[in-house]
Amino acid sequence: MTTINEIAPDLFRLSIYVAELDMQFNHFLVRDDEPLLFHAGLKAMFPMLRDAVAQLIDPTKLRHVAWSHFESDECGGLNDWLQLAPQAQPVCTLVGKIVNVDDFAIRPALGMSADDVLVTGKYRYRFYRSPHIPHGWDAGVLFEETRKSLFCSDLFHHFGDVEPLTSSDLIEPTQAAMQQMQEGPLAGYMPYTRQTEGVLRSLADLKPDTLAVMHGSSYTGPCDQLLCDLAGVIKENFDRD
Repeated sequence: MTTINEIAPDLFRLSIYVAELDMQFNHFLVRDDEPLLFHAGLKAMFPMLRDAVAQLIDPTKLRHVAWSHFESDECGGLNDWLQLAPQAQPVCTLVGKIVNVDDFAIRPALGMSADDVLVTGKYRYRFYRSPHIPHGWDAGVLFEETRKSLFCSDLFHHFGDVEPLTSSDLIEPTQAAMQQMQEGPLAGYMPYTRQTEGVLRSLADLKPDTLAVMHGSSYTGPCDQLLCDLAGVIKENFDRD
């Protein structure tokens, strides 16, 4: 089952909870003249997501499908969306377009840098590169400038079937999730480098009002402080010998 919540004006969180993993997989639809979906989702989730999107828009009218980095839960279902919506285009970082997507997808991607602006009607987007934060050389985060929503992918990942939107500090559940991951076969899933703090502080400088989190509750509140605090948590958990 897909749970739908509007977490900001025209921004809908489409959440599928997988009990075996104790984890939510969240996808975000922005309803506009040219609708945008952030996270194409796993292939197996496509039918559920399609039906959820159909409650909000005609899914064949979807125009943009975006994600942070090349990973199955971010873009596994991409070609299903492109087949369903003939005018839809993949949207990702320029590195993602060059090294992954134009070979994988049935249509070429729009590869964006921070200098590029995507206008979908009321809303304006920029992609900010964040290599290896959270994962992958191609990683980036999408920022919607009108409502100041940051689509931050696996940043602030935490477990549980949690509330759609919170103003409670996400640092504690995020740190608990990192510690849990480090004890299992997926240890080392996020590096800490000399660039990590600077990248997160540059995202904090955008002063977003909403953080759209892929796994766990999205957040509204002092997002800039939360992003700065996240740098310390990543260092504590991953900057080790």
